[in-house]
Amino acid sequence: MSTNDLGAFLRAHRARLRPGDVGLASYGARRVAGLRREEVAVLAGMNSDYYARLEQGRERSPSPQILEAISSALRMDDDAREHMFRLAGTLPAGERPRPRETVSPVLRQLLDGYPNAPAFVLNPATDVLASNAVAGALFSPFEKVDNLARMTFLDPAARTFFRQWDRAAEAVVAELRHATGLDPHYRRVHDLAGSLAGVSEEFAALWSSHTVHRKTREGKELLHPDVGALALTFQTLDVRGAPGQQLVIYQAEPGSPSAQALTLLGSLHATHRQESATDR
Repeated sequence: MSTNDLGAFLRAHRARLRPGDVGLASYGARRVAGLRREEVAVLAGMNSDYYARLEQGRERSPSPQILEAISSALRMDDDAREHMFRLAGTLPAGERPRPRETVSPVLRQLLDGYPNAPAFVLNPATDVLASNAVAGALFSPFEKVDNLARMTFLDPAARTFFRQWDRAAEAVVAELRHATGLDPHYRRVHDLAGSLAGVSEEFAALWSSHTVHRKTREGKELLHPDVGALALTFQTLDVRGAPGQQLVIYQAEPGSPSAQALTLLGSLHATHRQESATDR
């Protein structure tokens, strides 16, 4: 991965903006997409040579004031702004605990307390550390339920399972990018991104866009071969006492066709397990 992540991040955001987006007049032929470095420097109220050194990695200690000016100039949202600060090493952080890769028995018991709501635990690299029975049933079209990013880009089932595959792909890559800012030394994310970029041009293109978002609450439009279309929302909760772990819970509107489909899915999965046990 690049050793100048801050510069790559700034270039990607600069390329997304046109002069008209920020109230500037366009002049002359443009050799690259987006704003020129000089235009960003003007918007941020700084010397253009200093901004160039930031992008090139020759200046690695920008002040919080400089970063605030750049985030404003490049119209960054809160997630992108926070990510930029972390890449610059400017946010007070201290030693960050290593992400925990094992799920406690208490959390596993909690997962099983959601009989009709798929629930699972992820680490920052989107590895699935644990899941309940209905989550296993929901993801049954996939050959292996191990890592959401790998499943999205490398398992053929994903293109049908995610009815809006492009949106799902963008979201999971943005979550991985966000994780690199939270803990730049967590090698699992970088190793995963490197391996996926080597085999998926779509992943590589999204990774190079440097878009960042944290997982919160969104809608999911899924298509399951056993129960059909599912319209779900999800909640993401940080797990106290387990650094880096997130509990994700999918939900359907009570009484909706999707809620009925989830109940049916759980029943089908339970029946299948009973039949498999009987055949042994």
